[in-house]
Amino acid sequence: MKTAISGILTLLPNTVFNPKPGEKQSLSKGPFANRGVLMGISTTGLGKGAGILEKPVIERTTPGRESEFDLRKSRKIAPPYRVILHNDNYNKRRYVVQVLLKVIPGMTLDNAVNIMQEAHYNGLAVVIICAQADAEEHCMQLRGNGLLSSIEPASGGC
Repeated sequence: MKTAISGILTLLPNTVFNPKPGEKQSLSKGPFANRGVLMGISTTGLGKGAGILEKPVIERTTPGRESEFDLRKSRKIAPPYRVILHNDNYNKRRYVVQVLLKVIPGMTLDNAVNIMQEAHYNGLAVVIICAQADAEEHCMQLRGNGLLSSIEPASGGC
């Protein structure tokens, strides 16, 4: 039982395609010639349970913008850095506190005083732990205001 639909040779369900030797309707040669035809039938919609699969939706991002997944992934991978303030013999304590308040976002007066005191007595103090790009910017701003500072990778996270 052969039926031609739209110029394509298909079979009705539960039939076997057995072309005669020399027929041009054979889709492939060898012992697996019928499998391709049967596979074609199962996806054409004939019979129960067959249907057309819809094309999957692929998230596309605009150039220069990362997807939400990529942003979460990059946040997890990017290691945090410490901004370190070093003690010096040139700047007054009051000036160090003023620079910390000006340069570091969210810095409170109490935290600035504590950081300044720790650097004064111990030789250095951790100012903030943040992403590498932010740490480099804070370090440069502190240096631009005459303070000695450096950055280093923070072990153990934020």
